[in-house]
Amino acid sequence: MNRFILPRMSKGRRGGCLGRIFGVLLFGVAVVYAVAAITSPWSFHIGGRWTPFLTWSGYGELATKNGTYPLYISFYPSSHFSRLHLDGLRPTGGLQGNGWLCTAPGTIERLWLSGTIYNGWSTTEGSLMGLRLNERNVINLGQQRGYFDLYGRWQGLQLVMDDRGRSSSAFRSGLRPEHASVTFDWGSYSDFKSMCASAKIAPPHP
Repeated sequence: MNRFILPRMSKGRRGGCLGRIFGVLLFGVAVVYAVAAITSPWSFHIGGRWTPFLTWSGYGELATKNGTYPLYISFYPSSHFSRLHLDGLRPTGGLQGNGWLCTAPGTIERLWLSGTIYNGWSTTEGSLMGLRLNERNVINLGQQRGYFDLYGRWQGLQLVMDDRGRSSSAFRSGLRPEHASVTFDWGSYSDFKSMCASAKIAPPHP
């Protein structure tokens, strides 16, 4: 009986393959950091902190006309941003990421985050941040989504923001953040979840 014997890969060949994969990954990381250093050098030091992963995350209590809701955000540089000036400041980069809004004790709604940084190049110190938080759709069929905007600056390690009285759109849950303001502190998602679990939140007005 003929037997088919598959050739075994030698340890040398396996090591060489893994070495090439590691080299490609290392090259990819180097490219990402090089692009960030050229286009978004502020992303290495966000909000007075060293951010080697080019990401900042924090949470706070979103105070609105109808109540207070714990909110967590995480963002990193983006090539897409507004080209319009704000408060006489020119846009210098884009932001993208996610938000998590606590709409009831233990109930969290995930949001899309996009935005623009103004007057921020090598650092976020003295820069103005503009964020939009959009309700997510499982299937995007062009239907209207809830959203709200926030604008603010860094005050030390805190990001202090409000909606400047801008209009917002109601979420499917009925929540519509109006006259919103929040102070974000650096923190983890687990800290935010603990805050959400014990939050005292009134149901949204119809």
